[in-house]
Amino acid sequence: MKVLVTGGAGYIGSVVTHALAAAGHQVVVLDDLSTGYADNVPDSVEFRRLPLGEAARVLTPGAGFEAVLHLAGKIEVAESVARPDLYWNVNVAESMALLDAMRAAEIPRLIFSSTGSMYDAGAGKVAEDAPVRPRNAYAATKLAVDLMLAGECEAFGLAAASLRYFNAAGAVGRLGERHSPESHLIPIVLQVANRQRDELLLYGDDYPTPDGTCVRDYIHVADLATAHVLALAAIRPGKHEIYNLGNGDGYSNKQVIDAAREVTGLPIPVKLAPRRAGDAPASVAAAGKARRELGWHPAKPDLREIIADAWSFHRTTR
Repeated sequence: MKVLVTGGAGYIGSVVTHALAAAGHQVVVLDDLSTGYADNVPDSVEFRRLPLGEAARVLTPGAGFEAVLHLAGKIEVAESVARPDLYWNVNVAESMALLDAMRAAEIPRLIFSSTGSMYDAGAGKVAEDAPVRPRNAYAATKLAVDLMLAGECEAFGLAAASLRYFNAAGAVGRLGERHSPESHLIPIVLQVANRQRDELLLYGDDYPTPDGTCVRDYIHVADLATAHVLALAAIRPGKHEIYNLGNGDGYSNKQVIDAAREVTGLPIPVKLAPRRAGDAPASVAAAGKARRELGWHPAKPDLREIIADAWSFHRTTR
């Protein structure tokens, strides 16, 4: 089918774009390159450099689109705390404009890039029906769009799924994380190994976890992309489904550092720093629903393989 991928030049969006093209879909990418890179887009894919709010210029009636995969948006937690207005405008107002354009063009399917960080995470694994309590504007705006989609499906018959990612990591060849500034643990650890940073700041070692550091669920970006392709085929008119995407295993910050040392064979200096406000002690997905309903099974669940793929990418992009 003919699909539009918003944010398709970004980290996750580009891997999804490649997976869709490999599956035989006709893909068009919309991205303003504020955080994405044009060289992430396959040569065979049409690229439109536009902001999300101007999606109507692409999704015109008669253009033949059958689905949208919506991955565009602002993602930096600290920035969302400092600039909530920016996040509500881009992530919510421009998503509403996208839905308006889809409705006008009679596009029946949408897959949305949501987040597992909105859950009120405790010590156990969180399922899709777990309580949500966004800790920052980023997570709040993702929840707002999830709620918008539920209403859109009920009122207008849209077929939609919100894919709540936990911690995307790894790389697929030349497609890897190159955020500026970088805020994700694995690429920061690898930047230290690659001598792009002097040391790693470890924010807190007194959490109620086995080794005192935060625990997170890391999911390979290639497995995320597979879930998008499967969800696109599974969604049904008038239904809004939510799927957690994670491995179901939690790794502490110290375990990530130790695994990176093992993979790279290099020292990774660490400096202890105070806790960061808003960091949950643990966040691990219960992703059984995606396995049951989508037939999705992570092919690369091992933390060392995830880090090794990311390390291959970082060594070539120093």
